[in-house]
Amino acid sequence: MRIQRPVTSVCLAIAVAVAGGACGSSDSGGGGGRSTSVTIYSSLPLQGDSRAQSQAMVNGMTMALTEAHKRAGAFTIKYVSLDDSTAAAAKWEPGQVSANARKAAQDSSAVVYLGESNSGATAISLPLLNESGLLQISPSNTYVGLTRSEGADKGEPDKYYPTGKRTYGRIMPPDNVDAAAQVAYQKAQGCTALYVFNDKEVYGKGVADLVAALAPKRGINVLGNEGLDIKAANFRSAAEKLKAAGADCMFYGATTANKTVQLWIDVNGIAPNVKLFGPAGMSDSAFTEKIPAAAQRQTFLTTPTLDPKLYPPAGQAFFKNYEAKYGQPPESYGIYGYEAMKTALLAIQNAGSKGNDRQAVIDAFFKIKDRDSVLGKYSIDENGDTTLSDYGGNKIENGKLVFDKVIKAATS
Repeated sequence: MRIQRPVTSVCLAIAVAVAGGACGSSDSGGGGGRSTSVTIYSSLPLQGDSRAQSQAMVNGMTMALTEAHKRAGAFTIKYVSLDDSTAAAAKWEPGQVSANARKAAQDSSAVVYLGESNSGATAISLPLLNESGLLQISPSNTYVGLTRSEGADKGEPDKYYPTGKRTYGRIMPPDNVDAAAQVAYQKAQGCTALYVFNDKEVYGKGVADLVAALAPKRGINVLGNEGLDIKAANFRSAAEKLKAAGADCMFYGATTANKTVQLWIDVNGIAPNVKLFGPAGMSDSAFTEKIPAAAQRQTFLTTPTLDPKLYPPAGQAFFKNYEAKYGQPPESYGIYGYEAMKTALLAIQNAGSKGNDRQAVIDAFFKIKDRDSVLGKYSIDENGDTTLSDYGGNKIENGKLVFDKVIKAATS
């Protein structure tokens, strides 16, 4: 059921939370009246271990906007890049996430918000942006509970949509696909006894729970699934527990920022023959360049990014143009930053003369079907999810992520 809320009440709620700013009128749909200039915000962690990955996404967004000559249909586009991390946290920080969301919500010219990178951050920003009727497209969120109830916690995803209307979507396959790819990769690598850890955060625990639930169905015995204290100095006790349990493989649901390198060092040092598996949240140079060579040889990561040569011509051109412009290949999510901006521009364009109307842009986003993109052909379903499902299995060599194989994930 869709709950109708007057625009004035949304303005009041935002104004109380943060003084100043203004909401759009009911005639403009919160999108800036008849202005021919609209704003797209991004909110990503630009400090700490996630910096390189996030900068690649911002670079991709900037490339897409430049190629479009900063226009979408009849509208000129202003792009504002926000940082949802702090120096003290060295990762995304709840207060900064809230501040970014409110800044965009109060900007009457804003029609799209690209972010967040981490699903836990989106759990904070999404309700705020939903209240203001602003389209949110994440280039890298994967937690299933943001869009669907299957495999999610109680009350999800409804609790993220206080208006009762869907205003969020993503272009990266959700965790149920990553978990299926993970278990398929583990099975192919001969895993029989798996120990699962997680960082207790929305993304990490979510994907860990899915892996732990799916692995037994594929003939892999799960010996444990426990959360780690990421403030701990080391994880030697966890490594000893894993070894004593007789595990031949380990999976850690987490992002690089949550002590992933330390866990790899400790487990590989105590149980050197155990194979180490991680999800897409670890597929960045901050992880691959810091783990020891011995641990690299035992590491297997899944990521939705494939070998560049497996993409359509537009995707191959993206990698070539990115390296020419920035002097190095993009981090694994760079192409998703590019496609997130392209999708935002398409939604504004397809909204026609209402490209400055927030609801019209939302409607246009959810109507995207059979889009030929740098990632391949995909549609946006009624939940806001992409229909893309291929994952890449990756190894690490000399500190670099090396593509190993395409994994056709069976999610059921």
